[in-house]
Amino acid sequence: MLRVKKVSEIVGKNVFTSEGDFFGQIDDVNLAENKIDGWKIKIGSSFLSVFGGARGVVIPHQFVRAIGDVVIINKNSLPLKTEATEFAEATAINTEEF
Repeated sequence: MLRVKKVSEIVGKNVFTSEGDFFGQIDDVNLAENKIDGWKIKIGSSFLSVFGGARGVVIPHQFVRAIGDVVIINKNSLPLKTEATEFAEATAINTEEF
């Protein structure tokens, strides 16, 4: 389990994937019952297309591998571009029917 003394020390740190790719920057934290539930991350430009242009995501705390000078997240927890595209197509509403 990762121990964090002060959340304010983590906000603003750079986030990298387990493969060494720059992912973004910690923007905020989600708390549930006085425990860290997830991290709000402002996405870097290299991952914007993977998330359909979203500017940020919430990564559950269980996918954080290390917190130090930088934050390391498990790359396997991120959706692949093809999975995100398939999901968007599957959930799209055909407006011509209405």
